[in-house]
Amino acid sequence: MRILVIHATAGAGHKRAAEAIYRGLCEQGHHDVRLVDALDYTNPFFKKSYPEVYTFLVTRLPWGWGFFFGLLDTAWMQPVLRLGRRLYNGFNAAGLERFLVRENFDAVIATHFLSAEVGAHLKRRGQIKSKIICVVTDFDAHRIWVNRGTDIYAAACDYTKSKLVNLGVPPESVHITGIPTDAKFGLPADTAALKKKLGLQPGPLTVLIATGSFGMGPIGELMKLLGQYQLLVVCGNNRALYERLKPLASATAHVLGLVDNMHELMSAADVMVTKPGGLSISEALVKKLPMLFFSAIPGQETNNIKVLASYELCQGQSTLSQIAETIHEWHSHPEDLDALRRRLGELSRPNAVADIISLL
Repeated sequence: MRILVIHATAGAGHKRAAEAIYRGLCEQGHHDVRLVDALDYTNPFFKKSYPEVYTFLVTRLPWGWGFFFGLLDTAWMQPVLRLGRRLYNGFNAAGLERFLVRENFDAVIATHFLSAEVGAHLKRRGQIKSKIICVVTDFDAHRIWVNRGTDIYAAACDYTKSKLVNLGVPPESVHITGIPTDAKFGLPADTAALKKKLGLQPGPLTVLIATGSFGMGPIGELMKLLGQYQLLVVCGNNRALYERLKPLASATAHVLGLVDNMHELMSAADVMVTKPGGLSISEALVKKLPMLFFSAIPGQETNNIKVLASYELCQGQSTLSQIAETIHEWHSHPEDLDALRRRLGELSRPNAVADIISLL
């Protein structure tokens, strides 16, 4: 069986999800598998501008991104928007279309809506016979994920499935798998040994502050508010933020740049303060790590919060003072923190990769 796993590097989550599926396929003995970035098959201007425009909007003009996100989800505008999107993708991703037609994989697993739309379009036209599996990497479902011609949707939870069905997807086409995470997040961890390895003290409450790949948010202020706790601060790709926060580092405040051991940091932490990206949430759910959210991007991230709040797994988006107050309460009442960890386990999907592969 020839399988394509395809993402787009506009956001880190889509790529991490695709890489987790790819590794899972290889570990299961699938030998003819390719992992591809859809943007590598678009025209040079689009390949460069697509992630740059997205990054600019979510970091500098989040209200603009929120408006655009909401507009694309407007029901009565769908006929016009779908036509415009098809023309837009057809022009910019013509190379991707040629690649998919030429290779005609047995299955295409897409973790980004660009490649999902292109694959579904070719399937509708009979130009490919590939089984199209669309992996929705957020807890809410935007109309941009829904394309006639898609065979199967992999959804994060019951809420996601209900939303997809309400958007017109046949219920039998939606499978609740969870959002795929790397297998290392599901491995048991020796917390005491990990803390020693990471240079952490064994006693204090440990708070992981994760800024997302863009390194967004008022992290310096948050570090000051939470100074009584042991901190792990991950600045992501934001080198300027790292350089600005490095002087605040101490024996109980560890400032890190882009890391490849987030699974270890999550295992060592008692609480995570983070941006609510779909992959970050899913990884924390697997770790049963309580979360507080800040600086949510309007649209997909605020919707992720809404879904988790409906399951009573978070308090919504919090101000810095609310974050500090909640952590103080959890520190004073650890039984509340333990109860939340148990509830997180109900939405945790550590076997999401295997469940998605089983759909082949």
